[in-house]
Amino acid sequence: METLFFIASKTFGMAARIETWALLLMVLALFGLWRGRRRLMGWSLGLLFTGTLALTLFPLGDLLLEPLEARFPARPALTMVDGIIVLGGAEQTGAYRLWGGPQLNEAGERLIEGAMLAHRFPAARLVFTGGSATVGREEDTTDPSKMVRDMWVALGIAPERILLEQSSRNTAENARLTHDLIQPQPGETWVLVTSAFHMPRAHETFTRNEWEGITAWPVDFRSGDLAGLRGIWRLDRNLLGVNLALKEYLGTLVYRITGK
Repeated sequence: METLFFIASKTFGMAARIETWALLLMVLALFGLWRGRRRLMGWSLGLLFTGTLALTLFPLGDLLLEPLEARFPARPALTMVDGIIVLGGAEQTGAYRLWGGPQLNEAGERLIEGAMLAHRFPAARLVFTGGSATVGREEDTTDPSKMVRDMWVALGIAPERILLEQSSRNTAENARLTHDLIQPQPGETWVLVTSAFHMPRAHETFTRNEWEGITAWPVDFRSGDLAGLRGIWRLDRNLLGVNLALKEYLGTLVYRITGK
């Protein structure tokens, strides 16, 4: 059942992406041209052009991401910390296998902030949770955690403080499998580190999986200054932001419906 949910989530995630709908509109336009249905072709091309222009001119990604990223305060006050949980998703495992060394994507702040918190609270355990999230291809699920462990050790974290959960493929499994690994005790303080746009779903999922009093530590903020011109004429950036936001809103809805 968990594997079925994982595959379904990846499939619906691809269907929710803007480029999927853009490709569908192109197909409809070509079909209209082939069948001589000018109205269908006109509507399809018109929607495609209007959507592309809107994504190019307006910071729609920022507008959608900002409510998610504002849900939890950045860098909340911390006094005592028993453990730090860093969610996977920042690793470029393909480049890591090819070139070695730490290979990070735009979510690399997750791993950096985790190490910074570990230095700030030297008695806290540092946990990385994440395996392979690839559909349809067998991969060594230890690649992400091995890369992260080597990186943290190089940054001065003692190896005995690092715990690795290597099997999870999504946020629900992050929460459940990490809980099984750690067995947190009542009264302990755990800090959850993930991208700010992902934190609402992640925090809700961990809380639902019996993590009591877990503190959100959002990083990797993507929504910029909405009063500025940062999003104007940036189709690439705005498209990425909209896709991230749609994935999170849809993911939150599905997780709530399924009780994840």
